[in-house]
Amino acid sequence: MKKILLVLAVGIFTFSCKSDKKVEAQVEEKTVEVIETPMLTLGEFDTKAGEFIGEEIEVVGIVDHICKHGGKKVLLVSDEGDAHVVSDERFDEALMGSEIKLVGVVLEERIDEAYLLKMEEDNIKSHSEGASNEEQFNAKKKHLQDYRDKMKKEGIDHISNYSLQYVSHKEVAVISE
Repeated sequence: MKKILLVLAVGIFTFSCKSDKKVEAQVEEKTVEVIETPMLTLGEFDTKAGEFIGEEIEVVGIVDHICKHGGKKVLLVSDEGDAHVVSDERFDEALMGSEIKLVGVVLEERIDEAYLLKMEEDNIKSHSEGASNEEQFNAKKKHLQDYRDKMKKEGIDHISNYSLQYVSHKEVAVISE
């Protein structure tokens, strides 16, 4: 009886060791997929950003402007183009004039007829409540009509404005003034 138990114990031990090796081998065979963040130049941002809505991309540009009304918006520029960046946190004023590599999620603002009707309604309400003068009212009205004219001329039902939701950045160089 002792011999049967000993053989059974050795068999179980051997079987468990072999199955552990299979598990280890399976873990080692799995490949890790590295996803690279696409890089766009600021010159191609407006034309290619639509391909990356809701995804992270990298851009390189010079911090040309940091919004004074909260510091949560930045304008990145290069000789070829620009991009607006928004953040949940304030940007450090020391970034002004710096060239940075920025990672952000592409956002899209769609300007369509429903958007324009809402903006017209807001413009009329604002003017009737005295929050805007006649000149501001007419300028806004003209601006909205320009959007309509552009959509009609280009045969499109909306205009897309792209921006970036800030994720991270690193400084590339400091531009001296």
